[in-house]
Amino acid sequence: MSKIEIIPASWPGLDKVIAFSTTRLSGYSEFGFGQLNLAKHVGDLSSSVDKNRKKLKCDLNLPNEPLWLNQIHGTNVIIEPKQDETQEGDASISYNRKTVCVVMTADCLPILLTNSNQTMVAAIHAGWRGMADGVIEKTISSINCNSGEIMAWMGPAISQSAFEVGNEVREIFINIDKKNKGCFQSNKNKRWQADIYSLARIKLNSLGIKNIYGGEYCTMGDADLFFSYRRENKCGRMASIIYIK
Repeated sequence: MSKIEIIPASWPGLDKVIAFSTTRLSGYSEFGFGQLNLAKHVGDLSSSVDKNRKKLKCDLNLPNEPLWLNQIHGTNVIIEPKQDETQEGDASISYNRKTVCVVMTADCLPILLTNSNQTMVAAIHAGWRGMADGVIEKTISSINCNSGEIMAWMGPAISQSAFEVGNEVREIFINIDKKNKGCFQSNKNKRWQADIYSLARIKLNSLGIKNIYGGEYCTMGDADLFFSYRRENKCGRMASIIYIK
């Protein structure tokens, strides 16, 4: 079996921070979970997930086990997470070397953060519900540094052309910020195509974060490379990982 291939974070000039997203390729899971499913809550064989996680750590020379969270589409932020997968949270922050922060996604937006001094890392699981409820701003407000020093990378998520939502979702975001109106395009079904990448950019900009990278993939549109909950419903999860060397 080939080594795991990753999508590295595309921010420039960082030599102390490692950040990337996985794909669905090169793992042990089968059927709808094939191949590299890293989640234990989706119905895959636990033994397959364990082998995938072991392969992830070995292939990519991770300094420690990733600190998996029990993600609930909420806004809870874990500072210095522990090796305890029952920790409920959708974001984690660390200031320690070799602490591997991680979020899992299959259409939702993973956002990885660091600062210009490379002394902090954070990972956010930003689905539309968590984003509307404030998971991004809660994470930023929990970080002990000036927001102007923070850099963000947006990993693979569902693109606007694939993300159809109802008017109620559009109204929620417009009520949060009028600028969000431009993130929705009407379609022939009298519904809306939502741009989750642009919604995140607007929110990050409003919080003082200007250095934002990524946002060029579509998880639903690329079945060979990514899991997609909207496309497959029962499917695996990719991981987006960040740590200080």
